[in-house]
Amino acid sequence: MERRSGLRFAVFLALLIEASTSFAQAPPLASGKPHVDVLLVLAADVSRSIDEQKFELQRKGYAAALADPRVLEAIASNPDKTIAVAFMEWAGSESQKLVIDWTPIRNEADAKAFAQLVLGAPRSFYDRTAIGSALDFATAQFDHAPFVATRRIIDVSGDGASNGGTDIKAARDAALAHGVTTINGLVILSSMDGPRYLVEHTHPPGGLAAYYKTNVIGGVAAFVSSAEGFESFDRSLIAKIVEEIS
Repeated sequence: MERRSGLRFAVFLALLIEASTSFAQAPPLASGKPHVDVLLVLAADVSRSIDEQKFELQRKGYAAALADPRVLEAIASNPDKTIAVAFMEWAGSESQKLVIDWTPIRNEADAKAFAQLVLGAPRSFYDRTAIGSALDFATAQFDHAPFVATRRIIDVSGDGASNGGTDIKAARDAALAHGVTTINGLVILSSMDGPRYLVEHTHPPGGLAAYYKTNVIGGVAAFVSSAEGFESFDRSLIAKIVEEIS
C-alpha cells in the first residue's frame, strides 16, 4: 500500500506493527535470551543520491519517530512492552554499517537516548545504491541480537533504484527464508530536476514506490510508504513504526 501524506506516516507505522502481530509466523526462539515484542532493523539509505537535506530528513525523522507518543503507546500495548531496535546505514555493495547496535526501547527515556545516538553519529557513506546487499546485511543482524521475538522486521528507506550489489529479489527471498517476518519500504520522493542519470535513478519506470513494491518489500502485511519533505517523512515514519510494533 502506498501513502504519500506526512500525516499518514505515523498511522502507517502503527498499522504495520499491528498487522504483523496478527499474522506473523513465529521463528524458533533461542533459549537464554530475553523476549521482546519486535526486533526492528531501521535501514537508512546514504548513497550518493541522498543529499544533505535527505540525509537530515532521515536522521531527524528516525530520531523523532521513536520518541513520539504514538510509538511509545504502541510499545506499551504489547505483552512485553519492549521492542529492540538496530539502526544501520547502507549504500554500495560493500557499504553497510551498523550505526547503533540492538537497543531495547521500553519508555520515553530509552527512546530519547536512542534518538541522541542517531543524531550524533557521523554519516557512514557516499556510494552507489545496493538495496539487495543492504537487505543481506540487515538480515544478518538478527543472528547476533541479544533478544528474541516472534516478529522480525526490516524497515528500508531510500530514494532510488538499486544499481549494484546483490540481486534485490534474491536478497528479499533469502531474508524471509531466514526468519524475517516482514520487509517494509519508505521511499523518499525526489524532484524531476537535475541530471538525467539522477532523475532516472530516483524515478524508475512506474515510480519508486511501485519499484519497491515489486522488488524490495515482502512478508506478512508488507507495505510501501512514500514521503516528500521532512513533515511528510516524519509523519509517515511514525505511522509506519506504529503499525510495525502494535
